[in-house]
Amino acid sequence: MLPEQTGAQTAPNPHDAGIAGRAVRTPIRPDPHGQGLQRFRTAKAGEIARLTALNAAGRLPAPFRGPRPSFRAALRTRPDGLPAVIAEYKRASPSAGAIAPDLLPEDVARQYAESGAACLSVLTEEAYFRGDPAFLARMAGLPLLRKDFLFHPLQIAETAATPASALLLIVRLTPDVALLRRLREEAEGFGLDAVVEVFDAADLALARAAGSRIIQVNARDLESFAVDRAACLRLADAFRHDANGREEIWIAASGLERREHLTAAADAGFDAVLLGTALMRGGRPGEALRAILDADVQTPPDKAQANKAQTGREGTSCPAR
Repeated sequence: MLPEQTGAQTAPNPHDAGIAGRAVRTPIRPDPHGQGLQRFRTAKAGEIARLTALNAAGRLPAPFRGPRPSFRAALRTRPDGLPAVIAEYKRASPSAGAIAPDLLPEDVARQYAESGAACLSVLTEEAYFRGDPAFLARMAGLPLLRKDFLFHPLQIAETAATPASALLLIVRLTPDVALLRRLREEAEGFGLDAVVEVFDAADLALARAAGSRIIQVNARDLESFAVDRAACLRLADAFRHDANGREEIWIAASGLERREHLTAAADAGFDAVLLGTALMRGGRPGEALRAILDADVQTPPDKAQANKAQTGREGTSCPAR
């Protein structure tokens, strides 16, 4: 168990009855003092206290007994060479504020399933992302990833009581290798895959030391909120095939909005990509996903010009006699 937190203030909860019409937080500005992740940890103090009380009273919810489709098995490269898509239900974010607060989880799950998603990611953090763990039960079907700020064993047990197939662990939130390994092993003991998020080579070393098998590289720095897609690709280029015999699955996350971004991720060695804001912000996430997956591959201008010149030469040549 983690040491008990003292003196932490729970962030105001914007939730009330229903989904539509709730107030939303003002977008968070980049924090030059590096308090971004600590802000999210503090917002979880009330949740940890609630789970601790339930555990002491012997009233933690029992593990989910229904079907839990394999998250790992679903992350297979598509026939057209693109990475598998993890499509995200994301109603708000700290950097953008409200994104699509009125879209119901059931409707979004159906749209994604019909549009080619391999898995779903569900934001369940309440204070800043307007999520709710209850969304997981409402989106069951495709394998579900619970995306939240999880750093306590009781949060793993709570996740196991839902239909989620996987959960997110963030190295910078749990930089202690022993704790990260414990959380991963407890998740796997419940039949959940642990997706371990990293930002750089140092994070990756910790993730591998903890035995992580699914690596998610986030191009967005959670302290500054800056997105560096190129750095994400460089990390995969440098380390994707340096697993020393470990079978790993790699996921690229953040800043991916177009088909060429998916192609670049596949070329760098990523097995899957996570798409969130790019799908949700227009209010038609299924259509947005189809548009990305079905977009025509554009020929680079220089290559197109060369092809055109070659075609012209072929068109004026005479057939052999």
